[in-house]
Amino acid sequence: MRVRLAYGGTGLDLEVDPARTTVVEPLHHPGAADEAAVLRAALRAPIAGAPLRERVRPGQTVAISACDGTRPQPRHLMIPAVLAELEGIVPDENVVILVATGTHRGNDPHELRRMFGDEVVDRIRIVNHDARDAAQLAWVGRWGDDVPVWLNRQWVEADIRITTGFVEPHFFAGFSGGPKLVAPGLAGLETVLVLHDAKRIGDPRATWGVTHGNPVHDDVRAIAAGTGVDFAFDVVLNRDQRIVEAFGGDLLPMHAAATAAARRLAMRPVERRYEVVVTTNAGHPLDQNLYQSVKGMSAAHTVVRPGGLIVCAAECRDGFPDHGSYREVLASAASPQALLADIASRPRTVPDQWQVQVQARIQASCRVVMHTSHLSDAELATAHLEQTSDISATVAEALAAAGPEARLCVLPEGPMTIPYLRPTEERI
Repeated sequence: MRVRLAYGGTGLDLEVDPARTTVVEPLHHPGAADEAAVLRAALRAPIAGAPLRERVRPGQTVAISACDGTRPQPRHLMIPAVLAELEGIVPDENVVILVATGTHRGNDPHELRRMFGDEVVDRIRIVNHDARDAAQLAWVGRWGDDVPVWLNRQWVEADIRITTGFVEPHFFAGFSGGPKLVAPGLAGLETVLVLHDAKRIGDPRATWGVTHGNPVHDDVRAIAAGTGVDFAFDVVLNRDQRIVEAFGGDLLPMHAAATAAARRLAMRPVERRYEVVVTTNAGHPLDQNLYQSVKGMSAAHTVVRPGGLIVCAAECRDGFPDHGSYREVLASAASPQALLADIASRPRTVPDQWQVQVQARIQASCRVVMHTSHLSDAELATAHLEQTSDISATVAEALAAAGPEARLCVLPEGPMTIPYLRPTEERI
């Protein structure tokens, strides 16, 4: 049987034995026929609480939080929908859009026009949040599990605060969207580092699809709820990044409804763990570097047997990449186990270390082999990774070594669909 893997811009074919293989891939969910109408309905008939328009009074100031350019949020549709509800109540000069960068770089003017559309850029003031600029930040106290919280000053001082985002499974925060548009999105660097410290990231509940009991998401939720969100607005997207459903209203019930929908769309139960799992990072642009490809590894890790094999196909045309501290931290210890021990000994993390910690945890529990087009065997070895030029042969060899009962799971779209082990009582 031939399975087409998402790889770079062209794809890659994998030959597998159908009798020993489970393929987990996204189901097709058509986008809404009228996306504008779906968005408008979410704003006017929310999951909980009053419609947006009824929450705003003349003369108030409004701050709108939106995802940065690394996320496929349909900002060009969502933001105009919000502005239309504010029309006649709040003048444009009283509105600011805050790009929730977290610790990422800000988006340049060209990117902002592509993200929001010319009309929004020309009408509304847009500000890139900068987690490292103390002048942008306001102290709002300690929330959750003693997290010191600094938030964007313009967000804190606004009369009305509106989050906008999209919801999908997240590899250590459970799900994106909702409260993440406050912290880490609009948080100061110190706050982000605590939210992503070794203890929280290292907790086994800090994983795909888990929000309650997940120490990362528990604190993110506590910060957003405690500091105040007046209206929350999220969408769920299909694989073509079209809007399938939209949700609005009070933050916590809205996000609970959106995560339930995202779970139905993007997570699939399986009956067992597998000796071998082949994954991708969903092709270009998501597989453009090794740093991003940790998400594909993490998706596979949810269903691989301890000591099993993960093969991750990611083009990595931008290498590790070389900017940031990811490559340096990966190469700073002799093994994944030593790297985990070193990270655990640090009271705080540095940007990119949380990605390294997730990767090291995976590599400490199973063998990880890469297939790339732009990283050499020697370069991957510095990250404690192997490389294969022939995925089909590597898989066949691993299955043969594991015995006749060994099975393969293939994730052709990587983290676009997250497999999880069906609860025992559901398997009986």
